[in-house]
Amino acid sequence: MSDFAGPRSYVFRHVVCFEETNVVGNVYFARHVAWQGSCREMFLRDNAPGVLAEIEADLRLVTTHVDCDYFQEIQAFDEIELRMVLAEVAANRIMLAFDYRVRRDNAWMSFAVGNQMIRCMRLSDGRLVACPVPIELADALAPYRSSGPPPGHSIANQPDRSTTYQVSESYSSI
Repeated sequence: MSDFAGPRSYVFRHVVCFEETNVVGNVYFARHVAWQGSCREMFLRDNAPGVLAEIEADLRLVTTHVDCDYFQEIQAFDEIELRMVLAEVAANRIMLAFDYRVRRDNAWMSFAVGNQMIRCMRLSDGRLVACPVPIELADALAPYRSSGPPPGHSIANQPDRSTTYQVSESYSSI
């Protein structure tokens, strides 16, 4: 597991709403992954606004892997936070690690952990082409670097698929 206690974490806070729960009353599992995306987006807004302008142009931050391990159920109106750290960066790939916490009895308790692999790509002539991590993004993530990726989640362990992808007509920005 990444070191969340040691490094500085980017913190995204949220209060769970009824719309995020299932018929049983606990949070629907897919929301955990959506919160990773919200955390990442708010990080860009707060720390790398120039990257958002690049996304409007031709940069694409393509999520190629997401995982989440759940330890405890949460309910509507629970106050949660995601603590995001940079687990690893190499070439055009970024591995982020997330520690999900819920406030209980005035303390934050872990209820899940997750990871996200992102590839930096540029749209060029209808194709996505690998590009280096933008300098502004690398600089913004640097203070949040952890001691490394969780076991088995290293970028080195991920297959290096083709670095160019054809984009369909129905493609929308990532």
